[in-house]
Amino acid sequence: MMIPLSKIAHTRSGDKGDTSNIGVIVYDQKDYPLLVKELTSERVKAFFGDMVKGKVERFELPNLGALNFVLHEALGGGGTVSLRIDPQGKTLGAALLKMQIKANDHMGYNI
Repeated sequence: MMIPLSKIAHTRSGDKGDTSNIGVIVYDQKDYPLLVKELTSERVKAFFGDMVKGKVERFELPNLGALNFVLHEALGGGGTVSLRIDPQGKTLGAALLKMQIKANDHMGYNI
């Protein structure tokens, strides 16, 4: 069964120059292993496609039930030099919440 990431987590994101970071935090600690399994650096990079030119790094924060992703070369050069409509990283966290992840049917998520 596929569910949107937003069913188990929320995000906080920001930026500095051409780098964005996205913190993904589970609502319930029981969902942290699912988050770790499903939300890899490779999947995040693939989700954003050509928007992220550089590497995506993942940092695990198990005591917080969170993952932090650093997306390099993700903002078209950053704030004042980017030609993007939104050259800041604050919206990337909201976008990531739409990613579909695989959950077990018995987990009881209502879509």
